[in-house]
Amino acid sequence: MVKRINFINPFGSSAYDDIIRKTLSHYCASDTELAVTHLENCPTDIDFFYSKHLIEQSLFEAVMVSEEQGYDAVIVGCLYDPGVRVARELVDIPVVGPLEASFQMAAYYGHSTMVLTDHRKAVPYIQDEARLNGQGHTVRGVDAIDWFVKDMINDRRAVADDVVRLSREAAQRFGAETVIMGCTIIAAIYQEYLMEGGEPSAVPIINPNLMALKMAEGLADLHRSGGYFVARQGFYMKPTGHFDAEFRNARKVWNASKPIFAR
Repeated sequence: MVKRINFINPFGSSAYDDIIRKTLSHYCASDTELAVTHLENCPTDIDFFYSKHLIEQSLFEAVMVSEEQGYDAVIVGCLYDPGVRVARELVDIPVVGPLEASFQMAAYYGHSTMVLTDHRKAVPYIQDEARLNGQGHTVRGVDAIDWFVKDMINDRRAVADDVVRLSREAAQRFGAETVIMGCTIIAAIYQEYLMEGGEPSAVPIINPNLMALKMAEGLADLHRSGGYFVARQGFYMKPTGHFDAEFRNARKVWNASKPIFAR
């Protein structure tokens, strides 16, 4: 039986769908059907936190629709893991964040790691996420290659060259054995570079898109076989009783009054 996974690019743009599909589809298990989608009613980038919060509202709806459409798992394709924890309150299928998945998988690649993200604004956010995910001294640091996503997609070779050079330099500086490539689009650009015969980085690079895919596949298998349950008595408690009516009304209001840029 085919398991269906929706990789949602949390951007109000289709500009990044093709490169994710190109660089990730060949990693899928034989029984995985991977969809790569994007959001419609939100800003086109997530580089700033105000835009991130607007995007998350659209993302919650997309995750719920994914479950309603029969998807077995959802990947939120940004290393901020935007809305991932809230989305788990809303659906029973697995919702996977690439950063969380990378932190959890990193120990299989090396004793220590670091995150090489896209721009300076993201550095403290990912540092906070490392603490939130319970990653101690094994995450040695966070650094940036100083690209914004709107720019990097148009100059992919320059981005790949920076990844190769800066990943080695940053790993040495922080004393890390591996590097988590800290943006899903950077990771896809680097993977495309390798697919086209580029010389790999001297330090092992952990691709968060791949980590999220394999985490989603595994959890989807467990969910379908009755081995995955979301604890509903605490953090991920669903709205029930009169809260359920409030939730359904809020969802109806959102879908009836989307922002102007979504129309």
